Amino acid sequence: MSLDINVSLDGVRSPIARARVAEISQSVLRGEGIKSALVSITLVMPRAIAKLNAEHLKHSGPTDVISFGFSRATSADPVVGDIYICPDVARANARRLGASIREELARLVVHGTLHVLGYVHPDGDGREHSDMWRRQERLLKRLLAPRV
Repeated sequence: MSLDINVSLDGVRSPIARARVAEISQSVLRGEGIKSALVSITLVMPRAIAKLNAEHLKHSGPTDVISFGFSRATSADPVVGDIYICPDVARANARRLGASIREELARLVVHGTLHVLGYVHPDGDGREHSDMWRRQERLLKRLLAPRV
């Protein structure tokens, strides 16, 4: 059993290394007790994520992250999912939030991985007060802590 994370860049430059993106997702999976997974993470341009957003979520325009988790027949089956992240939208969010782009991208990897695992949050104002959001921020804090 293994945690296989494939990270690809679809025409974008990433402010964090592909290996670090994979490591963040693997840490979330391990933290949630997952022993077997196949997750694809693709960093995309705004046009590509806007297309996914329209096709799958019926929303217009680009967004920061979209995740697809596939059902497992049993808990012994591997977790399988796809995550799409738009660094341009992440950069704008980081500026608005007063965070670094690296922190915001890490947040989106954690967020997307949690969605692949089946976590959900409400849209709108309740989002940042949801159990998923609190879990995300705890994981992010641990992942971004200085390594000793």
